[in-house]
Amino acid sequence: MFDRNKMNKIKKIYKEELQHLQDGIKNGKSPFHTFSLSSLNDNFPESRTVVLRGLTLNPLQIYFNADYRSPKAKELLNHKYCSALFYDMNRRVQIRFKCKAIVNYQNDVSKKVWIHTALQSRKCYMGPFAPSKKLDDWHPNIPEEYLKKDPEKKHSEDGYINFSHIVLEIIESDILHLHHDGHIRFKVDNKENLFYVSP
Repeated sequence: MFDRNKMNKIKKIYKEELQHLQDGIKNGKSPFHTFSLSSLNDNFPESRTVVLRGLTLNPLQIYFNADYRSPKAKELLNHKYCSALFYDMNRRVQIRFKCKAIVNYQNDVSKKVWIHTALQSRKCYMGPFAPSKKLDDWHPNIPEEYLKKDPEKKHSEDGYINFSHIVLEIIESDILHLHHDGHIRFKVDNKENLFYVSP
């Protein structure tokens, strides 16, 4: 039998988790400030941690930035479908997203985001080497003159050639609350239909 109260409960949980994600954008201490992104390298899955840079609710999308030379950017260009995993250890909440990626590079979207990117972040895109390139010796992969300071704004523009802004369109959300007296798990599709699934 349909129980409206139980459906209202997961609607409330869903709304609260979206608020936690929103908080994670600016709050570096939030467990949702970073998430694990998994993509396909040919037929092999690859995972890494990225920083949450933005979120929109309608339609549900999350955003992060990446070096266009990086394997993850190339993988998302070759295979646009990927997954994102958030976990809050203190609240014991897991959020999984099935996503479709859009890589913005050298376009109006990437330029708009770049304009608002802090200097300390811009220097991460000024490295001489593509991320994951094999090196003969250690190198921080940022200009050595900026190891302990931010670049001048004019010089920081050199990093834009390597900058990309990636949009993840959420196809499906899978939310799990772990409880000693019974876990709660439900999914939300891209039309915001909610339904329980077994934990």
